[in-house]
Amino acid sequence: MFEFAYRKVIASLFLLVGVTIAGAVSAQQFQTSAPQAILIDAATNTVLFEKGADELATPASTVKILTAELVFRELAEGRLKLTDQFPVSEYAWRNGGAPAGGSAMFLKVNSSASVEDLLRGLLIDSGNDAALVLAEGLAGSEEGFVVRMNKRAGELGLTKSRFGNPWGKASDDQKVTAREMARLAQHVIETYPDYYKYFGEKEFTWNNIRQQNRNPLLTMSIGADGLKTGNIEKGEFGLVGSAVQDGRRLIVAVYGAKTAKERAEEARKLLAWGFRNFEERELFKAGEAVGPAQVYGGAAGSVDLRAAKDVKVLLPRGATERLTGKIVYEGPVIAPVTEGQKIGRLEIKRGTSTVLEQPLEAREAVAEGSLSRRAFDAVYEYAAAKIHEKLAAKK
Repeated sequence: MFEFAYRKVIASLFLLVGVTIAGAVSAQQFQTSAPQAILIDAATNTVLFEKGADELATPASTVKILTAELVFRELAEGRLKLTDQFPVSEYAWRNGGAPAGGSAMFLKVNSSASVEDLLRGLLIDSGNDAALVLAEGLAGSEEGFVVRMNKRAGELGLTKSRFGNPWGKASDDQKVTAREMARLAQHVIETYPDYYKYFGEKEFTWNNIRQQNRNPLLTMSIGADGLKTGNIEKGEFGLVGSAVQDGRRLIVAVYGAKTAKERAEEARKLLAWGFRNFEERELFKAGEAVGPAQVYGGAAGSVDLRAAKDVKVLLPRGATERLTGKIVYEGPVIAPVTEGQKIGRLEIKRGTSTVLEQPLEAREAVAEGSLSRRAFDAVYEYAAAKIHEKLAAKK
């Protein structure tokens, strides 16, 4: 049934999704010592496991994933080239390079480096100096780049995370969630395949200093191919990683581990468990009607919604739970509606856990209705809004 809502309040259509699987394995049986963790399937957006995934955590150097995304975007849109040279300022050298004592590419002050070398220094060496040079090269200053980081985070739907610097220094202005960092990783992998490869390169030599990639998953023979680790002095270790087995890509994010060993082992166990214990099920084909959304002032009172690609979920092998779905959109949807117009999203739950969110669009066009129809819908909307306000006031 519909839960009607007005004036851009969320409206919902509840569905019973006809998928049931027999057996005994469930996501809740997995245990991790990491305080914050999430495991998602990249192709279906299915959440396979989560624990404290929406709690704020210190990102440390995993923040460099967003720094890289901003650089990748400039490259992809033609405003930057890999061969472009950026100068190394004294500020970047002193605060992020050898004098600072943190992870560094070991750039020399008043020298320059290409964007491609800086990306390798950022993602393989985890160079704080590389992050600062890229930030200054793109935005003129670290502060200007941070403004861009937060703006871009908002555009990507990272609504809970906030960013205070491009290299990972601990700060109250810099907090992330495991869920949003996994979402960011998924975006980077899907959007920038030509540049994602830098995350997976095993080593990089600069200034005659050879450094190994700091991501421990790359050496574990589990199909890992990239993303970042991070840790701060007070012992909070995090990792955002991805691996592919038999054509299936999983993305893991863990935060709050007490040691580098714990961080690596918990991420490895999550990936191995995910590959071993889940199977793919199709719920709706691309273009198939998922359900309707109500339309006001239209020649029709509703419009069917569809997904642009197949709606699939990964489910535990042998799970006995039944899935439920909900279409969520901002209402009312005002006519005219064009075919393919973005309307809302489909949420699929297994028990109380949301395992899938996928955008929905109009399956067909709905023209503007007659004057009398528009007038009737306007009166109906006004009356319903008043009822909604009164009910809200009584709560």
